[in-house]
Order: sequence, then structure tokens, then C-alpha cells
Amino acid sequence: MQGITKRKGARLNSVSLPASVAINTILGAFALCCIIPFIFVVIISFTDKESIIANGYSFFPSAWSLAAYDVAIKLGRQLWLSYFNSFLITVIGTVFSVLICILYSYGLYRTDYKYRTFFAFFSFFTMMFGGGLAPTVMVCRNLLGMNNNYWALIGPLLVSPFNFIVMRTFFKSSVPEEIIESSSIDGSGEYRTLFQIVMPIAKPGIATIALMNALSYWNEWYLSLLYLSDSKFYPLQYLLMMMQRNIEFIIKNSSVLGKDAIDLAANMPSASLRMALCVFIVVPIAFAYPFFQRYIVAGLTVGSVKG
Repeated sequence: MQGITKRKGARLNSVSLPASVAINTILGAFALCCIIPFIFVVIISFTDKESIIANGYSFFPSAWSLAAYDVAIKLGRQLWLSYFNSFLITVIGTVFSVLICILYSYGLYRTDYKYRTFFAFFSFFTMMFGGGLAPTVMVCRNLLGMNNNYWALIGPLLVSPFNFIVMRTFFKSSVPEEIIESSSIDGSGEYRTLFQIVMPIAKPGIATIALMNALSYWNEWYLSLLYLSDSKFYPLQYLLMMMQRNIEFIIKNSSVLGKDAIDLAANMPSASLRMALCVFIVVPIAFAYPFFQRYIVAGLTVGSVKG
């Protein structure tokens, strides 16, 4: 009887061949739509300037060149320093922002916490209303000392009310309250319950929040524009944005700046350099995704199987 039941269950959960082909075709087409633009960016970054001028952008350029990467790498120490800054800011910011998110959302998840309604409203209120850019900059610079230091790039992104709501919802859907009650009866303290019982169950949700925070820190450049003037703290994104702005300025004003600027503008592979800068930004963070993938995929099946 068990074998018959399993076979019937297998037939109920199976997908017909036409449906399987259609699903795989749709997902494959969607994957190509995501991958092909990045491949195109890489190809353009290796395309010779004269080929772009003559033929435009193409998957099959008539000539290849490393000039764009030569221009970027000539930055030397500053480029690698900015890489280090971006990695440091991303790692430290992600760790602390995830820890804050877990602690805050765990309090919102616990129905026996007396002030959960107040803190839920407090976090939601900040999503609806803000103090504005000028007061924020004044408080961060003058009161909190966020000026020309790493704290200026880490602190403003540490707290995310949206992530609190996401994490609280995940706790509710994946962590039964009976587990909390059982651990309390067995003498487990609040921190032990959270770090040794709740967090292992909530790994998919934590991984999702960590990935979102890592992307936010890695791609952030606006905070650098507000709080940084010392180049030794520049993250990679801000450095590459400054490079792009300087190149555009030289090209547009080469006739005013003199002969050297005209020669530099004539030899500058501006289009391929723009794509090379995109490659520098995208490739490192793309390698971080596989570390979170298995937890995110596991999170899709939470609650789909009854015990």
C-alpha cells in the first residue's frame, strides 16, 4: 500500500512533458534576457574605439582592444584602495545591519513582548516620513561625526525598516511559537533561544536580508558624494563615477583646455571605458550570490511540507 501511495503521489506532483518544455523554455528565455546584456557589456569593453565609431555596438566587433582596461588600471594604487574600501564597507556593514535587523525583528515577532506595537509603529513611521536631506546631512556630519571616515558610509544604511518587516514576516511563517515556549520551559535564555534555536531555522530569511544589504552597500555612491572629500576613503563605485565625470568633462571641454586635452580626448576610449567600469563593479558582487543561493532556494519551500 505504501508503494502504491508513493506512486500516486509522484503522479500527482509530476509535470507533463509539454508543460515541462514550456516552463523550461520560458525560464531559459528569461535567463538569457538577464545574461545577454551583461555579455554585451563585456564585449563592448574589449571593443576597439575605431570599431565602435565605424560600426557602432556589436556582438562581433571588427577589432578588439584592451585600451579601456589600460586606462582604468593606470589608476594603480587608488583603484585597489577603492576595491579594499568597498569590500571592507560591504562586509562590516552587512554583518552589523543583519544583526540589527535580526534583533529588532525578533522583538516584533514575539507576541509576548510588551512594546512590540510601539516599535512596529516606530519603524513603519520612518518609512512614511523623513527629515529631509539637509537636516540629515547636518546631523550626520556635525552630531555623529560622519565625515571623511568609513562610518559615514556604513552608519546611514545600518537600519532598514523594510528589512525589519520582511524578517518579522519570515520569523512568523517559519518559526513556530511552540519552539520558543519549549526552550523557555527548558531554561533557555532569550539570547540563547535566538542565536541557537531561532536563527538556524531562519537561515533562508537571514541570507536574503544579507544579500539585499550587501548589494546596497556595494552599489552605494551617493553617501560618498555627501560625506567624503578624502580620496583614501573612496569606494569603488564613487571612484569610477568620478573617472567617468572627468572623462566626459575633458571630452566636452578639450578645445578650451589645450592641445594635451585634445590629444587625450581623441585617444580616450570613452564608450568601451564606460562598459569596462561596469564590469569592474558587477563582477565582484556577482561572485557573492552563489554563497547565498542555497539558502534563498531553501526559503522558497518553507511551509510547503507538513510535518
